[in-house]
Amino acid sequence: MRALVFIFSFLFVVSTFGQNNPERFLTHKVKKKETLYGLARKYSVSIEQIKEFNPLIDKIGLKKRMQLKIPVYPIIEAPKAVPLKEGLEKYLVQPKETKWRLAYRYGITIQELEQLNPQIKDGLKIGQEIVIPKRTVEETKALEEAFNYYKVKPKEGFYRLEKKLGVTEADLIALNPTLPETGLQEGMILKIGFQNTGDLKVEDGLLIEKVRLEDSVLSNTDIKLVAFLPFKSASIEFDSIEKTTALLKKRNLHTIALDFYMGMVLAVEKADALGISVKLNVLDSQNKKQSISEQVEAIDWSDVQGLIGPLITANFDYAAQLPVLKKVPMVSPLSSKKINQAKHVYQSVSPLASLRNKMVAYLDKMIDTTQNVMIIADTLNAAFAKGFEEKYPYAHRVRPEEGGFVLPDLIDSLLIDSLPNKVVFESQDLNLAANVISLLNSQVSKERDVQLFTTLRTSIYENDNISRKHLGNLRFTYLSGNHPMKSERRTLFKNTYQKRFGDFPSKEAFRAYDITLDIILRLAYKEEIYLPSIGETDYIENRFFYEKASQAGYQNVGFYLLQHQGYDIIEIKK
Repeated sequence: MRALVFIFSFLFVVSTFGQNNPERFLTHKVKKKETLYGLARKYSVSIEQIKEFNPLIDKIGLKKRMQLKIPVYPIIEAPKAVPLKEGLEKYLVQPKETKWRLAYRYGITIQELEQLNPQIKDGLKIGQEIVIPKRTVEETKALEEAFNYYKVKPKEGFYRLEKKLGVTEADLIALNPTLPETGLQEGMILKIGFQNTGDLKVEDGLLIEKVRLEDSVLSNTDIKLVAFLPFKSASIEFDSIEKTTALLKKRNLHTIALDFYMGMVLAVEKADALGISVKLNVLDSQNKKQSISEQVEAIDWSDVQGLIGPLITANFDYAAQLPVLKKVPMVSPLSSKKINQAKHVYQSVSPLASLRNKMVAYLDKMIDTTQNVMIIADTLNAAFAKGFEEKYPYAHRVRPEEGGFVLPDLIDSLLIDSLPNKVVFESQDLNLAANVISLLNSQVSKERDVQLFTTLRTSIYENDNISRKHLGNLRFTYLSGNHPMKSERRTLFKNTYQKRFGDFPSKEAFRAYDITLDIILRLAYKEEIYLPSIGETDYIENRFFYEKASQAGYQNVGFYLLQHQGYDIIEIKK
């Protein structure tokens, strides 16, 4: 919500400029959730004045129980305030805000913002009072959500931007009307249509290049990896073509292992094209602990830089505790089930509980008392629903009927035409999900805005019984550890895979390519998998950002915030 500047109703006010000698000081003990902005308003001083007499703030930030010296200045008569023109209001600049961000948030250009505030031409200052167009919360949210922004790089022209972002010159001019006069200039911030992200990522609304380790200077070009995949070759009757063909047509560990292997092969070939020599030793785990143990003992692990797998969590945990592997970085590549934490293990798939916590944090920003909020949760998610009700006491709770459905009349009575309707659905029951989504979709109209969220998105939403069109109408929003987005890299991989193996790649093949290439590039860059300084790495449909786990080892916390729009699934701003 915008921080509106309060207006004094009395004739004397504290001068916040040019006063360096306070009459006295007050002592304030910082409470939970208090901010510098709030304290400045409370004591009628500027943020800079609080910092001046409390230099520790710049070093460690504002902390709970911190004792602050609050300056009290002599009261002087302030000049009468010049009334603002109609349609304008005052605003206090917040930390990390920029001119381009404020300009586009309020639907004006940077030049127009500077015309309203000549004092900001040399930059903004925290706590500075400026004038902005008067906008409602809904209007500013709509402007924020409708666009992304791009900073023009040296020598970029319209043709290069169209190739990079998928936006035409005409579209750019329509969104940035001053372009015909100024032309494209280095450092210029352009307003870009929300879906025109190209192969860039969105960070606080600004489109930036993704981290690409393949473009970095690589210090290690000889990599040795081992992978455990459950081919279960011992159980395949190779002398029976009919039985083998039937087995491989089914979706099982055999086919998953083969798809994963083929994705790894293409990752190794990509590394080779980058000048990295990879020796990959792929072993058949047989999906048996005894087989894993025997093969581990038969290998010299002294120069192995990484082990991918086993795929099954129980087998991975078993291998991770073998003494000979405790110095080898091990990556769990496919399962979201929590692995046993140890200092040499990496969980590359974010557990559902971790994604759920992040989605709850996102909902905290999206839900407020200006909306009509509803939660629909089954008995398995009753504890979550109870916590939700405690956090949002104004929300409506809907309990499904026996048999897994909700009453249409009840839903109709709880939805409101005059307010945005935010519905949080918590269930992994396919029949209930199909019922709720169909029913909510039938309520969407020009008069009735309904948006659907979940904190725990599972594979049920990929079932044919759930309409992709309905999810688009409801702007279904959720978090995911992967996102099959359209990109040149994806198209190239699909074509290469099909030409090489005669079939379209499965999600396991994409996953294998992404995780194998990521591990290779990390080891080639700095001989480490954990590289906090490089931030997030992004590939065809998977994102990796490892953090230290609570006890030991490392956890991938990279994720996508996704929303159905029409028939597409779009990454939106976190």
